[in-house]
Amino acid sequence: MSTPHDSSLGREVAYPTGYDRTLLFPIPRAGARAELGLAGGAALPFAGHDRWHAYELGWLDGRGKPRAAAATLQVPASSPNLVESKSLKLYLNSLNGVRFDSDDALRARIIEDLSACAGAAVAFDFGLPPMAGGRDAGEGQSLDAIEADFDAYGPPDAAYLSADGETTVDEYLRSDLLKSNCPVTGQPDWASVHLRYRGPRIDRTGLLRYLVSFREHAEFHEQCVERIFLDVLQRCRPASLSVEARYTRRGGLDINPWRGSVGMPPPPALRDLRQ
Repeated sequence: MSTPHDSSLGREVAYPTGYDRTLLFPIPRAGARAELGLAGGAALPFAGHDRWHAYELGWLDGRGKPRAAAATLQVPASSPNLVESKSLKLYLNSLNGVRFDSDDALRARIIEDLSACAGAAVAFDFGLPPMAGGRDAGEGQSLDAIEADFDAYGPPDAAYLSADGETTVDEYLRSDLLKSNCPVTGQPDWASVHLRYRGPRIDRTGLLRYLVSFREHAEFHEQCVERIFLDVLQRCRPASLSVEARYTRRGGLDINPWRGSVGMPPPPALRDLRQ
């Protein structure tokens, strides 16, 4: 069984001195999804992906000259496994001393290895998405100025979520206050949440209280986003829903899980200033 406690997370690991695809560690999604009430084998109630930004990609060209680049990786949410973050960092660093005759050869190697780990086709491109324009450039209405009392920091409490069934809106809301913890190391994970929906108007104070209630919760990034999506879907009954979390960088990587209603196009690929 591949569980978080079997991975390199929280352990002292020697820096890789040569290419090693076995450094990649898959974690099955099924266990966490079962906790959310998603039965194995049933159709998922969302579409989505996990988009990684890699800032420290290095390798050697055919003559041994070092090359450096940034890259964007995308794992489909329908894949049976997520790719554990520290193992991804170690794997990418294991390429530092490997010669590739062309950029395409490197791309093909990474796609092959990550797809085998995830159990589904992984996309790869050199370069990074553009930076987001911020709150004045179509990046949603911030919840973070709401004045309210907060005293619940975990576990996540979906009871805070409610919606006004008398009013139908099309809204884009965001918050920079999402924090959760790694379920193995306990290290903090920080993110900005971008929530788009059409349907009954969601109570904003309740939504912010709900997001704050993740503060001491231990769960992987991808699983937190699926929990948020399902809780909002069940409690607020939107006709369509999109939830994206843009997590801050750790170890030269940041992750941006997105889950949306089936048939909904993904949001534009963007990076936040904190990333």
